[in-house]
Amino acid sequence: MHLYRVYHHFPKPFLLSSTPHSLSPKHFIVPPFSLIQAHPSGIRARPLRSQNLVPFNAAENGRGSNGAAPCSSAATDFEDSSLGNGYCLPPPEIRDIVDSPPLPMLSFSPLRDKILFLKRRSLPPLAELARPELKLAGVRIDGKSNSRSRMSFYTGIGIHQIMDDGTLGPEKEIYGFPSGAKLNFVTWSNDGSCLAFSVRTDEEDGSSSMLSLWVADVVTGKSRHLFHAPDIFLNAVFDNFVWVNDSTLLVCTIPLSRGEPPKRPLVPSSPKIQSNEQKNTIQSRTYQDLLKDEYDEDLFEYYATSQLVLVSLDGTVKEVGAPAIYTSMDPSPDGKYILISSIHKPFSFLVPCGRFPIKVDLWGADGNFLRELCDLPLAEDIPITHNSVRRGKRSINWREDKESSLVWVETQDGGDAKIEVSPRDIIYTEPAEPLENKKPVVLHKLDFRYGGISWCDDSVALVYESWYKTRKTRTWIISPGSESVNPRILFDRSFEDVYSDPGSPMLRRTPTGTYVIAKIKKEGGEGTCVLLNGIGASPQGDIPFLDLFDINTGTKERIWESDKEKYYESVVALMCDHNEGEICVNQLKVLTSKESKTENTQYYILSWPGKKAYQITNFPHPYPQLSSLKKEMIRYERKDGVQLTATLYLPSDYDPSIDGPLPCLMWSYPGEFKSKDAAGQVRGSPNEFAGIGSTSPLLWLARRFAILSGPTIPIIGEGNEEANDSYVEQLVASAEAAVEEVIRRGVARPDKIAVGGHSYGAFMTSNLLAHAPHLFCCGIARSGAYNRTLTPFGFQSEDRTLWDAISTYVNMSPFMSANKIKKPILLIHGEEDNNPGTLTMQSERFFNALKGHGALCRLVILPFESHDYAARESVMHVLWEMDRWLQKYCVASSSEASEDQKGSEENASSITDAGGKAVSVAGRVP
Repeated sequence: MHLYRVYHHFPKPFLLSSTPHSLSPKHFIVPPFSLIQAHPSGIRARPLRSQNLVPFNAAENGRGSNGAAPCSSAATDFEDSSLGNGYCLPPPEIRDIVDSPPLPMLSFSPLRDKILFLKRRSLPPLAELARPELKLAGVRIDGKSNSRSRMSFYTGIGIHQIMDDGTLGPEKEIYGFPSGAKLNFVTWSNDGSCLAFSVRTDEEDGSSSMLSLWVADVVTGKSRHLFHAPDIFLNAVFDNFVWVNDSTLLVCTIPLSRGEPPKRPLVPSSPKIQSNEQKNTIQSRTYQDLLKDEYDEDLFEYYATSQLVLVSLDGTVKEVGAPAIYTSMDPSPDGKYILISSIHKPFSFLVPCGRFPIKVDLWGADGNFLRELCDLPLAEDIPITHNSVRRGKRSINWREDKESSLVWVETQDGGDAKIEVSPRDIIYTEPAEPLENKKPVVLHKLDFRYGGISWCDDSVALVYESWYKTRKTRTWIISPGSESVNPRILFDRSFEDVYSDPGSPMLRRTPTGTYVIAKIKKEGGEGTCVLLNGIGASPQGDIPFLDLFDINTGTKERIWESDKEKYYESVVALMCDHNEGEICVNQLKVLTSKESKTENTQYYILSWPGKKAYQITNFPHPYPQLSSLKKEMIRYERKDGVQLTATLYLPSDYDPSIDGPLPCLMWSYPGEFKSKDAAGQVRGSPNEFAGIGSTSPLLWLARRFAILSGPTIPIIGEGNEEANDSYVEQLVASAEAAVEEVIRRGVARPDKIAVGGHSYGAFMTSNLLAHAPHLFCCGIARSGAYNRTLTPFGFQSEDRTLWDAISTYVNMSPFMSANKIKKPILLIHGEEDNNPGTLTMQSERFFNALKGHGALCRLVILPFESHDYAARESVMHVLWEMDRWLQKYCVASSSEASEDQKGSEENASSITDAGGKAVSVAGRVP
């Protein structure tokens, strides 16, 4: 039913594989426009925690993954003849950090008496990404394994008993599955006695086998194949399996009657035709991997179609229902019913499968069809305006606090957020099998868009609604079992205002495996109390808290707060929820995480009344070479008075009085706001551990860079103003304030500051080089979109179309200002980018525009890579490219202004650095 997992700060799993690949990234480079004329052909040649790697032997013995010697990135070796040598490796000080082993994932048992350590490998070699994949209806499918392509996996499972004193018992390994198996979808049974998981192995041709279903006894650790028949495999394109009860699973399997995949006809049966003779208004974002023709439709139906089977722990199998494209299976809390969702034809060439016709049925736990809940038509015409939704029943779910009661929402505005209507959404509820002629009960009416419900019991439930245009959010308290108690607003605030966030109610697990709001009993007290778990945003940074909140009187009592001075602590989950009824406040037991600037995250069990903490993990530092790095959250002001923040990182042995200013890398991502006050609020904590991802800018601390991470780049549209109408001006003003601050502090030189970003951060980077060339010596833009006319139906938070705001789309597009970019810019993009809007073509066309104006630029296309970069060869080469760019155009850049800067420096203003010496910052862009 549920995977009882801990929300953690550990590295996100990356894609894994076995052997390196011989392909090379594609490089295109144009020398400085001031030296030679650009040649038209050019030269051929992934906010996160640590994503670590296992080193390849080829890299360890000094050879590249394709047998070539690794390219040098020493500061003195910049000859272009050293490029074109296959995949390259960054310097050892970066490579060693990325190659540090990944930490395991954690999962607690339903009874909170055991903990799983789910073990992982590191980044895969490119060979795994090179495996064929089908791009169908917005989904990428591995046809060999009949699952989503490029799935990460676990390599092993260790179980620890949680002892009475909070310590962990010795590890017991789950065993019995094939050596080298890839494990996925690890799920506890409701009683915590068994684990279910999928197993796949590598084939001789390097592909992955189909997924088989296994179960393991958590007491003995022994695992076994669940199906007796060797030819029953999981279909994991959508849902895969779910526990119906403690001894039965409902499983999506590949139909045994399925034949060979459809073959593309040599001659098409007809032209590709799309028609809008009905004059429908259909707008959609720039989706990728859509169906293109009838053959794609046939392939999608072939691989996505499943046969559902009920299988007992003794291996008994019963087929239920007809083969269909099942997308979700949700048993009722009492295990008597199952919600079954499926999609069907007609498919669409305009939108991904999430908008295909969807049918939701109610089945009995025995697999028998009971009734249809809805059959929604194809939804190609959902408006692009924020908060627009599909028409008809949506968010159909079980009440978590009832045995088998359904709840859903229906829009009253036709799904169009532009239509003014009250109410906008209505929430309904009814039993799984309602009495004849009994209509659904109206649970609540909303004027904003429905955002979910936290259930407790018949007396208490919290209903959430929000409205993006105004950034308003409301929390209602209702009594689902009493029509006489009127709903009332508990919280009414702006979701941008993080300082006013009261926190979220902590949930407890029920015996049926659902999660409801935990009711807390005060010693000798009366009333209904809940625990509010909050991030505690403040001008000093985040200080997480736990409040005892009386929902009737609104009074709060803070019963726990994070250490403010050195540590960043947060409450992760309740650990005392295995018994029914109210929880006494003096018997509270919670799981917390704890970290500092230099100490990585560890987990503790904290118990009341003494609030004694027992440490249950002791993970090693993932990169001890940076264990004493210097981190500071800094505040400064934009020229229009908006307060800005950033995190400044400095090398561990940096001494400003001795070392002076360092080369600096500024890495950021813009955000949209409706108010200056909200934009100026501090987010994050100065005491959080510095997680370093596989392509993180923090890696350059090892190369003695100052890193300005996440400087806030707020794009503000107050009232009726549209934020993006002044995007360039606000972008430049924010960047200028950040640059002035690091110069004022004496940690950076004005001629050695580089700027970079990924995705929308790449868009930011290219715009800054075009409109604020006086601020930066070079830029790095990864996986970006640069021409907004190629995303004409909205992007990011922009929900106007190109035709509604032509000047905004054009002025925001750095492609239109390619002639203004005179500073060196490195473009990197995955050849198989699947992110809406960031087509690989965006970087290719931007590079051609830059090259057409003689800009110093370089384009690197990474074979098989998507929006984020996964393969070890690709990641290492990206780091080499970035390091080479920074060493050549930032570290080794001349302190004298180049010819293209002199004009802008005539209007330079002066500020002073930390030592009082005047330094130049070229003319501001208003």
